Amino acid sequence: MSIIDSINSPADLKELSLPELSLLSAQIRDIIVKTVSKNGGHLASSLGVVELAIAIHYVFNAPEDKIIWDVGHQSYAHKLITGRRKTFHTLRQHNGISGFTRIWESCYDAFSTGHSGTSISAALGIACAKRLKNDKSKVIAVIGDGSMTSGLAYEGLNQAGGIHKNLIVILNDNDMSISHNVGALSSLLSRTFSAKKIQVLRKELGEFLKSLPKFGNDIYRIAKRSEETFKSFTTPGMLFEAFNFDYFGPIDGHNLTHLIKILNNIKDLDEPVLLHVTTKKGKGYPPAEKKPEYFHGVSGFEIESGGNLCPGKKRPTYTDFFGSTMVKLAKTDEKIVAVTAAMPEGTGLGEFKEKYPHRFFDVGIAEQHGVTFAAGLAVEGFKPVVAVYSTFLQRAYDQIIHDVCLDSIHVVFAIDRGGIVGDDGPTHHGAFDLSYLRSLPNMVVMVPHDHNELCKMLVTALAHNGPIALRYPRGAVTTKTLENNTDLIPIGKGEILKQGDDLLILGIGRTVDDALLAHSILLNKGIKAAVVNCRFVKPIDADLICSLVKKIPRVITIEENVLMGGFGSCVLQCLADNNISGFRFKSLGIPDTFIEHGPQKLLREKYGIDAAAIVSAAESLY
Repeated sequence: MSIIDSINSPADLKELSLPELSLLSAQIRDIIVKTVSKNGGHLASSLGVVELAIAIHYVFNAPEDKIIWDVGHQSYAHKLITGRRKTFHTLRQHNGISGFTRIWESCYDAFSTGHSGTSISAALGIACAKRLKNDKSKVIAVIGDGSMTSGLAYEGLNQAGGIHKNLIVILNDNDMSISHNVGALSSLLSRTFSAKKIQVLRKELGEFLKSLPKFGNDIYRIAKRSEETFKSFTTPGMLFEAFNFDYFGPIDGHNLTHLIKILNNIKDLDEPVLLHVTTKKGKGYPPAEKKPEYFHGVSGFEIESGGNLCPGKKRPTYTDFFGSTMVKLAKTDEKIVAVTAAMPEGTGLGEFKEKYPHRFFDVGIAEQHGVTFAAGLAVEGFKPVVAVYSTFLQRAYDQIIHDVCLDSIHVVFAIDRGGIVGDDGPTHHGAFDLSYLRSLPNMVVMVPHDHNELCKMLVTALAHNGPIALRYPRGAVTTKTLENNTDLIPIGKGEILKQGDDLLILGIGRTVDDALLAHSILLNKGIKAAVVNCRFVKPIDADLICSLVKKIPRVITIEENVLMGGFGSCVLQCLADNNISGFRFKSLGIPDTFIEHGPQKLLREKYGIDAAAIVSAAESLY
């Protein structure tokens, strides 16, 4: 019996019995596993919240009631329930549905997501807006325990508790940090305390105690303190009670009966409520249950074994070379320390963590704190390397400016996933870093052409005395050859890779490969192009560029960054500042838009950031 085929909206859920809902859970998991095995995606987190998604939609009335999934990578069951079953096979495919929630994709997606910690703030804003409009519908934020390491989450909790807006926060705890016996007792307490009649009784009793002459308030405080002390022995709720939230839980997030019962009990409470549920990442798919970190974000896999579809030797990535170089350099320099924001494996620091645990710091999903923390390490003479994805470094822009650049503190930013990233879409492309970093006083910005240059730039960064960033792309390196020298690269100096006097191609980072390929194609067309690996966006090699433009007045720049304020803008400013004129100029890069999800090669071709685009631009200059 295929129940999922009858689910076209949340309203269809409400017609099902509990046994049918349980069967639906299994069918949803089966679809998610089959789809992600082909398309890739965030598997373990989505499998862990299937029952929770069903229960929320069973009890509440979306889209009138607003549901915000923090990060959004656990929203696959939500998508299947809310009318996207027939298009779910297009998940994360170009022109298909997103791997995150998107306002433009469905009226059931109350908020576009992609970065951690935003759900409570967004939900509170929606709740306040509803109250201003006298709208009595509900607002529910679902946030994971990982996202609760984000300071933004606590800023939202703080305001919500202070202004007492009607808000339900569901904490999805999937790291098994609460033991089973405590969890079982807390589940019992939670269901008992959440019953509507008990809630009313507690309030009426409280009002009665406070009305007693002379000692009423004192008796009320003692009674309240006794209740909270009792709960604190068996639940972690004191933290949330301190934010003026009514806390319930933790309960089993895979028990539909309990979930539906407690959601029904708390949905009409007119005050901030936090429900704590415990779930298992990868639930229902054994390989993901055993290796939830591996199946957090995964490419295609073989369903029966969970193994890689391409089990051959994996080509090394830029991330791999960064990680191995960090280990090598740290062996001879005890001042080198590594900082990451909940991504030791993703940033290539797994081996560093194992070999130098006392010099490795994982700050959780707290990039702002991580940057200022690194600045504190640096002022005491250490050499902190902050390894972070480009898209997540955006969250710490203020700290980069005020806590690092203002006093020219020596913090190294190793920026992974620079440029077009791929199937995770606009919230994960590293499209803006060259623009926002080059504007900062005291900051040096480097972009390696290949993995050998990445290693040299890391050595250069550690030897530099001040803020410095090296930015590299996602993906495999173009050649496996590793040079053994770790020479310093002169700050602000580019290099000529190919000579030519008809056209000047100025490349930065990964795009230098496209420039070299374009050079060969253009040579066959009778156009001799000079190719420069510029290496630095700041300081730019003004002497080299200006001298070449004087001789070669047809110029193309190419970058995998937004054109607004990027490398091409930097070159034009350099030429203007040096009074260079009489040249024709074409700048290739990401246009003034947010790039959708899709394969890297396809997106580079679509937006004109490849060799073919260089050739076309070159021909247009004649």
